[in-house]
Amino acid sequence: MVTIILLQMPDAVVDYDLATCRWNIIQQQNMLHDRTRILYGTNSASVSVESSNAKYSCPVNANLEDDHLWNDLSEFYACEQYFVPSFDGVPIPLTIVFARDNKPKDEKPGILHGHGAYGELLDKRWRSEFKSLLDRGWVIAYADVRGGGGYGKKWHHDGRRTKKHNSINDYISCAKFLIEKDIVNENKLAAWGYSAGGLLVAAAVNRSPDLFRAAVLKVPFLDPTNTLLYPILPLVADDYEEFGYPGDLDDFLAIREYSPYDNVQKDVLYPAVLVSSSFNTRHLLRLDAFSKPLISYNADS
Repeated sequence: MVTIILLQMPDAVVDYDLATCRWNIIQQQNMLHDRTRILYGTNSASVSVESSNAKYSCPVNANLEDDHLWNDLSEFYACEQYFVPSFDGVPIPLTIVFARDNKPKDEKPGILHGHGAYGELLDKRWRSEFKSLLDRGWVIAYADVRGGGGYGKKWHHDGRRTKKHNSINDYISCAKFLIEKDIVNENKLAAWGYSAGGLLVAAAVNRSPDLFRAAVLKVPFLDPTNTLLYPILPLVADDYEEFGYPGDLDDFLAIREYSPYDNVQKDVLYPAVLVSSSFNTRHLLRLDAFSKPLISYNADS
């Protein structure tokens, strides 16, 4: 039994017969395929996606005779991948998803996801809540910055501790690429990060607040300096290996350089920021999740 994960369709749990090379769907979320077909029509002549040295399509592979079994929306939504040069020349994978029948050129809102920590893969599964955005012309983008997973141990280590600035600059480079290549309107780019990804996004917003129109921070890790020094929180060795140990001078200086709470600019216009917290988040107290951004992003008043 295998779970197939693609950006253009809901996850599918399937049985695959090695002898006959045939799929048998066991379970897949219903994504209102027929209603989507009504919305966009049935013309799928533009399913193939142009490829170049920097752009690749993300196809759905299935037997054509079994296409009716798949809740596959690739007829309506396209997926492309780019490799974006970061500040130091390292190519950063950037994946985008968009509706093939997109809105007029002058709109193009977009949201850029990032995580870049613990060597974890960036979650790029299909999400039902994004369907409404895609249908209204949004571009959903995913930046696989250093510090995350999928590209080996060096990729992870080059985005942690004293090298955390790499992942932040990678994310900013991807945001600039979306705007410079006219994939997303320069006044309509939002940022999104969860937990350690919230730290990534908040740090990027601090460094380049003019790049983003809005930011969504879900249970963000905003104050690593004090959190890593706070003995009551249930932190583990991996947390110090990832973000650094403030008792070490080099780590401390690096933390103070990227810490969102410690680097809010004064007298600078910030984008709108939505922060959510949780009763059971491990990296910060509930009060910390709300008080830090409220204090920080109102620092110019």
